[in-house]
Amino acid sequence: MQQFVVPQFIEVEDKIFGPITIRQFLIILAGSVTGFLAFRLLDFALFIIVIVIDAILTLTFAFVKINGQPFHYFLLNITETLRKPGLRIWNKQLSTAELNMLRKSGMEETVQKETNVKQAKRQRIRDLALVVNTGGYYRSEDDV
Repeated sequence: MQQFVVPQFIEVEDKIFGPITIRQFLIILAGSVTGFLAFRLLDFALFIIVIVIDAILTLTFAFVKINGQPFHYFLLNITETLRKPGLRIWNKQLSTAELNMLRKSGMEETVQKETNVKQAKRQRIRDLALVVNTGGYYRSEDDV
């Protein structure tokens, strides 16, 4: 049997410029492009305000990690958490007559399905017991 080297530390991103990863480089590149566009299109006073905000956002998204995960994943997790309800409440809105009607129509099908599943499980257990008792010589019809 051949020996293979198992990769270690696959969670670590590849570095391209010293300690900067590809993701960080692309984020800084995008921030630089927006800064250049602001320089070309805006007045100097407005440019200074925009470039400061752009630099803060770019550096935050590129280098800040919270609980070991990049900042953009952290923001996605926060927004997902805030969108979900914090408390789930079951609200019964069916009347008893509707429940009785649903129970009558669904019970017959449910009982039939449960008995079929139980019979299949019992048969499978019997077949396995027979295989074990015969030392593997017996094969059921399903295994053939």
